Order: sequence, then C-alpha cells, then structure tokens
Amino acid sequence: MISFIGEFECKIDAKGRVMMPSGLRKQLDPAAQERFVLNRGFEKCLVLYPKNEWEGISAEVNKLNQYVKKNREFIRYFYRGASEMGLDGTGRLLLPKRMLEYASVEKEVVLFAYSNRIEVWDKSTYEGLLTDEPDDFATLAEEVMGNAGNKEEDELS
Repeated sequence: MISFIGEFECKIDAKGRVMMPSGLRKQLDPAAQERFVLNRGFEKCLVLYPKNEWEGISAEVNKLNQYVKKNREFIRYFYRGASEMGLDGTGRLLLPKRMLEYASVEKEVVLFAYSNRIEVWDKSTYEGLLTDEPDDFATLAEEVMGNAGNKEEDELS
C-alpha cells in the first residue's frame, strides 16, 4: 500500500485538465501504471485513487451484503460517477465536467495527498475548510488518537 503525502496547488485548464505535480508522480506505485479512478468524496471533494488501490477498496465495498438497504444505498452512492482515467502524454488528467461541478471546482484546485488517496478540492473550499479548524485541536487529537494502538482499552470502552 502506498502512502501519499503533500499538498499541491494546481490550475484547471478550460478543458478540465489538471497537471499531475511531479512531486506526486514520484510517489506513484509503478503497479498503478499511471491509471486512476476518480470518485466523489466526502465534504464536496473528489477523490483520486491509483487504479491498484481502487481495486482493493472496491473489493471491500463489494463484500457488503446487498440485501441490506443501507448497504445498497451506500454502494450506489459510492460508485456514482466513478471514472477510470490515465495521465495523458504531458502528465495531465482530464477531470469530467460533472465531477468538477459536484465539487464546485472553478479554476484552481488543491490536491491533498494522504494515505492511499489524493483529494481534489476547489482551492477556496479547501482554504475555508482549514479556517474551520477545531478550537482545540489537541483535544480532538486525544479523542481520535488517544487510544490508537491499544485495542484492549478500545474494547473496554
């Protein structure tokens, strides 16, 4: 599993293409062969997965019991709009217009790379998200990460 890291500001051209920053390209697993799946994310962003990572995520989603209504709803929403794509000869990705509209992307984006994904944010939306930082980030970190790695304590709570 790859582990991306970084924030990259990019411009979208008139055709909806974005140049993949060299700093991100260097982090790509060769197994992905510069192929990606773009999907809707949470909080009105897009999520770009290397193709080989998408296959693992997709396999997990496909394990859900489709006889359960909530699972079917999740599956439909999760796959809605998912698009396979690759880098063109100059290292650009063509982002579908419908997906750009979903994320309210105008002319500038931030590619926020972490774990096995790259979130694609409209720049102003992303900056707004960061200004909404919790009043006490240390308390949030303790709540979320305080027991990380301590399964026994997690099971007791």
